[in-house]
Amino acid sequence: MPEQTHPTGAVFISYCSEDAPAAERICEALRAVGIDVWLDKSELRGGDAWDAQIKKHIHDCALFIPVISAQTNARSEGYFRREWKQATRRLQDMADDLAFLVPVVIDQTREADARVPEEFLRAQWTWLPGGETPPAFAQRVRQLLGGNGATSQPATTVGTGAGGPVAAARGRARPGVRTIGLALGVLALLLGAGTLWYFQSRRDTTATLAPTPEHSGVAVTAPNDKSIAVLPFTDMSEKKDHEYFSDGLSEELIDQLAQITELRVIARSSSFAFKGINEDARSIATKLGVTNLLQGSVRKAGSQLRISAQLVRASDGALLWSETYVRKLDDIFELQDEISTRVANALNATLNAPTAIATQSASRGTANVEAYNLLLRGNFHFWRGNKGDEAKSIEFFQQALKLDPQYATAWAKLGRAYVWQGNIGELSTAEAKAKSRDAVGRALAIDPNCAEAYFVRGNSLRVLDGEWSAAISDFERAAALDPHGEVGDSGRGNAKGLKAHMTGRFKEILEWGRRRREQSPLDTETMIDAAEWQQVAGQLDESAETSRRLLEINPVFAGAWAQYGFTLLLMGKHTEALAAAEKETDDALRLMTLAIVHWAMRQRAESDAAIGKLEHRFSERSAYLIAGAHAYRGDTQSSFTWLDRAYRQRKGSVGRLKIDPLFQGMRGDPRYTALLRQVKLQE
Repeated sequence: MPEQTHPTGAVFISYCSEDAPAAERICEALRAVGIDVWLDKSELRGGDAWDAQIKKHIHDCALFIPVISAQTNARSEGYFRREWKQATRRLQDMADDLAFLVPVVIDQTREADARVPEEFLRAQWTWLPGGETPPAFAQRVRQLLGGNGATSQPATTVGTGAGGPVAAARGRARPGVRTIGLALGVLALLLGAGTLWYFQSRRDTTATLAPTPEHSGVAVTAPNDKSIAVLPFTDMSEKKDHEYFSDGLSEELIDQLAQITELRVIARSSSFAFKGINEDARSIATKLGVTNLLQGSVRKAGSQLRISAQLVRASDGALLWSETYVRKLDDIFELQDEISTRVANALNATLNAPTAIATQSASRGTANVEAYNLLLRGNFHFWRGNKGDEAKSIEFFQQALKLDPQYATAWAKLGRAYVWQGNIGELSTAEAKAKSRDAVGRALAIDPNCAEAYFVRGNSLRVLDGEWSAAISDFERAAALDPHGEVGDSGRGNAKGLKAHMTGRFKEILEWGRRRREQSPLDTETMIDAAEWQQVAGQLDESAETSRRLLEINPVFAGAWAQYGFTLLLMGKHTEALAAAEKETDDALRLMTLAIVHWAMRQRAESDAAIGKLEHRFSERSAYLIAGAHAYRGDTQSSFTWLDRAYRQRKGSVGRLKIDPLFQGMRGDPRYTALLRQVKLQE
C-alpha cells in the first residue's frame, strides 16, 4: 500500500482493540465522503516509532474521536487511555469554543457510567451502535472540520430513525405534576385516612426490584410498539447536587409524552424504580412492558445546561434518536418541548403511526425560570419524604411565590404540602385546613382551570373534613381538566374509590386499578391499593397474589405484610397470617394485625398484649386502627369509643368504615347505622 500523508485537518479515531471492527466502520464511512482519517490499525507500518507517530497525529489532528463502549469501561488500563489523556492535554491550549473532541458510543453505555476523562463529558456525544455511521454524522464531522459547527452548540440530530411530522399539538396549562390520590385500604390504618396515592412513594422505604422478570412475580404487560418509559435522567453535575433538576426534567417529559394518546407511557412511579440501578435496557423494558426507552443525563452549572438524551429500542439496543444540547437555563421550557417533539418524531417514523405532542413552551404557569427551578426543588424534597423534607419543600414553594406571586401551580403544591402535614400530625387539623384552603384559593383565583388545585382541595376535603361528596366533585373536576395526565388519572381513581366507599360497589375501582397497573406495572402503591380492593370485594385469592407480587418487589414496603396477613386471616390460613404479621415493618400495623390474628387463633393473652401496646403507643394518631382491632375481637363498646375518638381527631380517618371487613360484626347495631349517617357514608 502506498504511503499516505496526513495533513493538519485529519480526524484521529482512538479505540481499544476489542472495538476495532466498529472503529473501522466509522473510518470507512468518513473516508467515503472525503474526510481524511487516521486509524492506527491501517496506517501504522513496521519500523515506525509507534508512540511518536501517535503523539504526532494527536497533536496535529483537527478532530479527536474517542470510541467509548462497555469494552473501554471494562479496561482499567490500555494504550487508548494514554491517547485520551494526550487529547485532553491538547485542549488546554485551545479556545473554549473550538470543536475538537467528538466522543462516539458504539453500544448502550451511558455517559453517567462511562469511565472517561472529565473533559469528554463537556463535549457533544454521538451514539453509533456497532459503528454503523449514518450520513448525518459524516456531514456533522465535515461541518466541524470546515469551522461551521462547534460542540458547544449542537443542533443536528445524529442517529437513526429521526424525523417525521408532529400530527397535532395538545397542550396543558401546568408543568409536570407528580400528584396521585386514591383513598384505599391498609394505609387507612397507618395514616388514619386511606391510602394516599396522592402522596405515593412517601412510605416506600426502598425500591428493591426483583432480579429477573421471569422469576420476579411482577405482572408484566405484553409490550407493543407504541410504548415508552422515560428513565430518570442522571445528574452529572460536578457536585451531584442537581438531582432535583434531572428528576424534574424526567417528570416533565413523562407528562408531555403522556399527552400523545397513541402512546402508552409508563408512569413515574414505575420508571423511577430504576433510579440509580445499572440494568440492561432489555431487562428494564421487559419488566415495564415497553419497547422503547428514553434515557439521558443533565449537567447544570450556573445558568448553563448540558442535556443528553437517547431513545433506544429495547429489543435490540438500536438507537432511534440521540442528541446533546448545551443551552441556557432560560431555554429549559423550549428544550423540554424540543426533546418531546424529537422523541415523538422518532417514534412516528419507527412506528409508521401518527403521533401528537403537547407543545407548551409558553404555558408552564410562570415565565420566571428561577421560580420554576425553586418549584422543582420543592417537588424533590416533597417526594423524598425524609424527616424535615416537608418543611424544606414548603420553603422552596414559598420562595418561588416570592419571585412570581401569580404562579398558580406553586400555590397548589404549597397547599398539597400543608394537607400532608395535617395528615401526619406536623400541623393540627384546623391549621392544615386553613393553610391549604388559603393556598388553593389563591391558585384558583389565578387560574380557575388549575387541575392540581382541584385535586389538592379534594384531598383536603377527604382527609381533613370527611366531606366525601364535595371531594368527589373536585376530583372529577381535576380529571376533566387534565384528561391525559397523572393528576387527571388520579382524580378519576379518587372519585371512583370514594364512590366505592359510599356504595360498597367495586366494579369501577377494580377496573381502574387493573388499567393503572398496566400503565405502571412496578408501582407498589398501585399494588397495595389493588390488593385492598380485591380483598373487600371478596376476591381473596387475587388479593393474596397481588400482595405476593408487591412483596417480591419490595419486601419492606410499609403495610404490605399487614395487608397480606389480613387477607390470609380472612382465608382461614391463621399460621401463615401470623408469620406475615410478624414481618410487618410498621409498628402500629404490626401490632394491630398481631392482635386480631392471635385472637383468631384463640391466643387471648398474646392478643391482649398486642392491643395494649397499640393503645399505649399510637392512640393519638391511630384511633381508627385501634377501633378495628376491638371490633374484630367483638368488643363493640370499645370499638365505638375509639371510632368516636378517631372522628374527632380527623373526620377523614373513618372514610372506609362502611366497607371495612374489621367492622362486619357491628353492622346490625343501630349505633353503627347512626354513625354511618353522622360521617356521611350513607349512599
